[in-house]
Amino acid sequence: MTSLSFSDLTFHWPDGTVVFDGLDAVVGPGQIGLVGSNGAGKSTLMRLITGALRPLRGSITAPGRIGYLRQDLGMQAGQRVETVLGIAEVRAALHRIEGGVGEPEDFDTVGVQWQIEDEAIALLGKLGLDYVAGSVADLDRTLDTLSGGETVLLGLVAELLREPDVLLLDEPTNNLDAVARARLYEVIRQFAGTVVVVSHDRELLDRMAGIAELRGGEIRSFGGNFSDYERIIDQEQEAARAAVRDARSDVRKQARELVDARIKLDRRQRFAQKMQDNKRVPKIVAGLRKNAAEVSAGKLRTSHIEKLDTARETLDHAAELVRADREIRIELPGTRLYPGQDVVTLEQARLSNGPVVDLRVSGPERIALTGRNGAGKTTLLRRIVAEQPKVAWRLLPQRLDVFDEQRSVFENVAAAAPHATAEQIRGQLARFLFRGGDADIAASALSGGERLRAALATLLLAEPAPKLLMLDEPTNNLDLPSLAHLTQALASFEGALIVVSHDARFLDDIGVTRTLELTPDGLVE
Repeated sequence: MTSLSFSDLTFHWPDGTVVFDGLDAVVGPGQIGLVGSNGAGKSTLMRLITGALRPLRGSITAPGRIGYLRQDLGMQAGQRVETVLGIAEVRAALHRIEGGVGEPEDFDTVGVQWQIEDEAIALLGKLGLDYVAGSVADLDRTLDTLSGGETVLLGLVAELLREPDVLLLDEPTNNLDAVARARLYEVIRQFAGTVVVVSHDRELLDRMAGIAELRGGEIRSFGGNFSDYERIIDQEQEAARAAVRDARSDVRKQARELVDARIKLDRRQRFAQKMQDNKRVPKIVAGLRKNAAEVSAGKLRTSHIEKLDTARETLDHAAELVRADREIRIELPGTRLYPGQDVVTLEQARLSNGPVVDLRVSGPERIALTGRNGAGKTTLLRRIVAEQPKVAWRLLPQRLDVFDEQRSVFENVAAAAPHATAEQIRGQLARFLFRGGDADIAASALSGGERLRAALATLLLAEPAPKLLMLDEPTNNLDLPSLAHLTQALASFEGALIVVSHDARFLDDIGVTRTLELTPDGLVE
């Protein structure tokens, strides 16, 4: 079992943004979930581990081979399966040898990999891709014949064929159906080396042996799974909030005592001055008393000021421990639908990939649309759009490409809601956590979580207000706070909802009322 260690790791982006500054940490061994908000540096850390990025200072120790499944697989539609798996050159050499035209360099290329085709097909089958490459000939297939989920699994097989000692997985469950996820979980469980997983999939994170939290450029390790981590953080936050309350109370107390002390000192000084003016004490005695009083007053004042400063420092420290995880709080009464109100009707609609479907949506239903990878779920959403729903609708695609990339968040929402005033738009955007100058950032410069919030704002604040919202794999690439933001926003939506997702926890959280599975024979409830 191998661990990853970081010593004085320092990395800044070219624009000066600091990601890590002297990071010292150890991650592993075993199965570790790497968590942190969008922009915390999770993917950057993985790229540093693989050598795709070079640190400004410090070192990373990662014994053995590194396997890395990226979020963006970088595959081309025309690529063959064998190319993605990294076995094209070996296969070509094998075939030349088997055909009796092999050269000495072909034997060098093959080395000990005489069974590489069988090994590749076995691994593909283990992950449920036997229908992708069930024979040697299928290794010549191109990626444009595969679904998004199938390409993710194909990328994982490519890494496993290299027999890594450390496996880095960045959002590995994106686009995977429930069956594929179960197979992925099992492969991770059986992996003998160290696995580091970045994921929003809480079921996967609950299968981890440990959690490493990346926050503020530092890594903190927790034993147990994600649920254990959440309990620890919740307990710490409860204690931190209590400490803030106590510290604020102490600041108020010290401030009152400082005021009281000043009042008392002022009274003493007035009394002493009055005694001197009335000549009730000799001048020399009055002078001595005055000096003594000033020294005493100075000490007393300094003591109370020091206590107040200490109380404020304690409050500042306690406040730093409280996590400012903000919530989306919006109201969308314009999206309201009533029970029985017709929204979508499809009768014997044949999808381009084969299935014939019947679908009726009425009232504020919340429908989960599931099915195997490649079943045609995205195709069905497009068919619904083509048939023109009976109410105002909006579609949130997987890539969140619903706005003009060169326009700001404010400008995109304003274009979708031309009759709203600038004040109304900015007020609503503030509820989507785009406050002040944040609303003026160009869409192209948004992080993943910001992009989701901007897309939701653009759709939900549009005119007319949407009464049907269709979401295609909305949880892909989201960190956990962003996933919470999505759930909060959908809680305010009062129309019909159709969600393509395989995240069971998310579907429970948004209150799905029906689950439909798309099969080759149509929709099954």
